[in-house]
Amino acid sequence: QVQLVESGGGLVQAGGSLRLSCAASGRTFDRYAMGWFRQAPGKERAFVATLSWNGGSTYYADSVKGRFTISRDNAKNTVYLQMNSLKPEDTAVYYCATDTSGWYANSGSRSEYDYHYWGQGTQVTVSS
Repeated sequence: QVQLVESGGGLVQAGGSLRLSCAASGRTFDRYAMGWFRQAPGKERAFVATLSWNGGSTYYADSVKGRFTISRDNAKNTVYLQMNSLKPEDTAVYYCATDTSGWYANSGSRSEYDYHYWGQGTQVTVSS
């Protein structure tokens, strides 16, 4: 069993920054890929970013590339999403997730179906 708890969401003006955190507990965190997804009102959940077990491999959605950075601190069992140059279209509930199969440990995954545990989400609202 894995528990994931996101934090760091809030209200920010366009052009501003936020850093989301996702704290993991319950299983060995540093063996697995992690991902961030988001769900805007009336839309399906969408991929944002993923990274491998050691952070050496990362992938981003085209919509956030160059603005968002995913990272992890395995000593703290935490993954981060640094979000800069925020836009109103970034408004969504942001979820972190982990794949505990190990299949994607070295690459991460862009598919929500490859993740087994999810956090409860944190709201990010960007005003124009």
